[in-house]
Amino acid sequence: MISFRSILSYKAKYFEAATWLLALFLLAINNPTSHAHFSLCLLHNLDMGFCPGCGLGRSISWLFRGEIIKSIHSHPLGIPTMIILTHRIYTLLNNRY
Repeated sequence: MISFRSILSYKAKYFEAATWLLALFLLAINNPTSHAHFSLCLLHNLDMGFCPGCGLGRSISWLFRGEIIKSIHSHPLGIPTMIILTHRIYTLLNNRY
């Protein structure tokens, strides 16, 4: 018998995978040279001077274009973030886990 909890965890797993895939797709089609973009960053929207995550999305966008040096210059954690997100999506979609 299938429990409500197992159905909920099944849906949550695929919802998370779809969310990460959508985020990566949007970063792939994003123009990293554009300065006119909407930011979800709370520190950026509050006009704080420093944000440790600034440039991470731009770094991943450069990575999708094959510009590894520009990716590293935008944010040094862009490549590790891409590896971690790819692994997370794989483990969510792989039925053995």
